[in-house]
Amino acid sequence: MNSREHFSNLTMLTDFYELTMANGYLTSGLKDVTAYFDVFFRRVPDDGGFAIMAGLQQTIEYLTSLRFTEDDIAYLKNKGIFSQEFLDYLRDFEFTCDVWAVPEGTPIFPNEPIMKIKGPVIQAQFVETAILLHINHQSLIATKANRIVRAAKGRAVMEFGSRRAQGADAAILGARAAYIAGCSGTACTITDVAYGVPALGTMAHSWIQMFDSELDAFKAYAKQYPNSCTLLVDTYNTLKSGIPNAIKTFNEVVVPAGCRPAGIRIDSGDISYLAGKARKMLDDAGFPDCKICASNSLDEHLIRELLTNGAPVDSFGVGERLITAASDSMFGGVYKLCAVDKDGQHIPKIKLSENVAKLTVPGDKQLWRLYDLETGKAIADVVTLVDEVIDSSKPYEIFDPQFTWKSKICTNFRAERLLVQIFDKGRLIYDCPSIGEIREHCLKGIESLWSEVTRFENPHKYYVDLSRDLWDLRERLIKENKSRFK
Repeated sequence: MNSREHFSNLTMLTDFYELTMANGYLTSGLKDVTAYFDVFFRRVPDDGGFAIMAGLQQTIEYLTSLRFTEDDIAYLKNKGIFSQEFLDYLRDFEFTCDVWAVPEGTPIFPNEPIMKIKGPVIQAQFVETAILLHINHQSLIATKANRIVRAAKGRAVMEFGSRRAQGADAAILGARAAYIAGCSGTACTITDVAYGVPALGTMAHSWIQMFDSELDAFKAYAKQYPNSCTLLVDTYNTLKSGIPNAIKTFNEVVVPAGCRPAGIRIDSGDISYLAGKARKMLDDAGFPDCKICASNSLDEHLIRELLTNGAPVDSFGVGERLITAASDSMFGGVYKLCAVDKDGQHIPKIKLSENVAKLTVPGDKQLWRLYDLETGKAIADVVTLVDEVIDSSKPYEIFDPQFTWKSKICTNFRAERLLVQIFDKGRLIYDCPSIGEIREHCLKGIESLWSEVTRFENPHKYYVDLSRDLWDLRERLIKENKSRFK
């Protein structure tokens, strides 16, 4: 079996303790206990005001293909620590959980459930690792990519990071996440093949070096692609060689072919200065419609600085700092037990910790977003018990779960459930939207946020509140658990 065949089935992509716990659940008679797990995260990367949900489609693909092969079972048997009863159970393993999730592209916030899994404890526990992998990675890249897109202020941002990504999946799925978040396309061709993300690109410096002169290289490329001729102008000297040779190529090859030049790309040097000089040279030569693209280790901060300085850049190619989320390369999604159904009883569960930030919210829950009817802007998110309904025809009080005296009465609003059901007893009931629909949903969701939330410096903290009933439940369980240790 080669490595590609070995990893086509991701069932064994799990932390080993998921298997040791599963074996223990079975031998301890807990196999049929129903467990409820929440997926949530605690902090927005780069200290931003919001994150973007991504990776749900890959999570769905993983859950629909869960199966243990005979090779998997033989591997576990050879470990010598798993019961025969457990190995037999895995041979007939079938995913039968219920799953709810926030749709991909939705703006999300810390400490709210973005996914919920309910089902037999062995199954619901086992899928933790892969779910977190898919959601954490793509949500991280989508969040970073959207910061860069917003910094570009309407100018196209192309994802150029495949060669710097940490592995093939990171390149392919990172490009997918970047497109969802607003990038115009990717240099990663296979992501276009697999997901329909527009593949973009022209030439590398090696193309120009392969010819006897820069001008020969430019003309050869222009003859091949006169309708989309973008030339890389910084191989030797941007202002003394690259731009003059580009202008000559446009005049001698592109225009005679009945076309107009698409653009130039600057990949090194003082981009603000060079872009300004290039713009004047192109305009003076009769090519004001020729676009300028900038690349070279860009991120949202450098792009903002370029535009603040008035650099006449029309688009950006962003690679390593996007695809690796270099400035804050972890999305801290976690997977926590919040309730069990046992012996006919629903039992909420809570995790206490010396670290207050790790306190969990118990119970089977729903997530709501409240929108102001006048402005269309999001007011707050509210986490409720699953059977609660927020009635928008009546005033509704929201309050800070930590500083409870901070409260607000909401009127003239609408309430939208964010957690939608994906699986019903293991059967997929969700129609996955196209990537274009996910992208549109993402951009629309961001438009619903106030600028105070989306700003880069000291963003306003978006409210994620608990309903009164859920807050009461949490406080009761805190007191009950603390009383055990007196």
